[in-house]
Amino acid sequence: MAHQVEVVVLQHPLEVKQAKGTARLLHLSLPHSALVCGEVFTEEILQALISAPLQPQARAQVPAQTILLYPDSPQEQALGLPAPPALAPGLLHEPSQLRLIVLDGTWRKSRKMLYCNPLLQQLPRLALQDMPASHYRIRKAHKPDQLSTLEATCAALAQLEGDAQTYAPLLAAFDGFVAQQWDYRA
Repeated sequence: MAHQVEVVVLQHPLEVKQAKGTARLLHLSLPHSALVCGEVFTEEILQALISAPLQPQARAQVPAQTILLYPDSPQEQALGLPAPPALAPGLLHEPSQLRLIVLDGTWRKSRKMLYCNPLLQQLPRLALQDMPASHYRIRKAHKPDQLSTLEATCAALAQLEGDAQTYAPLLAAFDGFVAQQWDYRA
């Protein structure tokens, strides 16, 4: 799978043992990715995840821009969080220079992760717009457009790289995973 944007998934500890979780499947499918478990990260660790090379052999491969996949929300202003910086559109034309940070957890847990990690609050955000309903019917969502970590990341990568077809095989495998889990419920 051609992959240009690096991906770092920050997985909430309560998601690690979830049989229906998608972060591990996503990480195993993306060669330029990292999966890190935690809720609150030290500034040193988070700074390395934001800006240091993901692979030791790629010493010169440092992202020019790191983006947080997360919607802007009125709830954040209610919590007193600062508005995120604007996303520089010029950098979006160079996907190989981007790193995408993804929070894996329930909406409540991901908000807490954002709140407890000020460096994440300082990142420009990529918010997905006009998304179709999720295929992730094995977990509860409050709205049809609330996607799994895998679905949201594939949508973000397709948007950033300008190529939705690259992620079609991964989404098809995801649909198979969901169908298999659904069959276990019956």
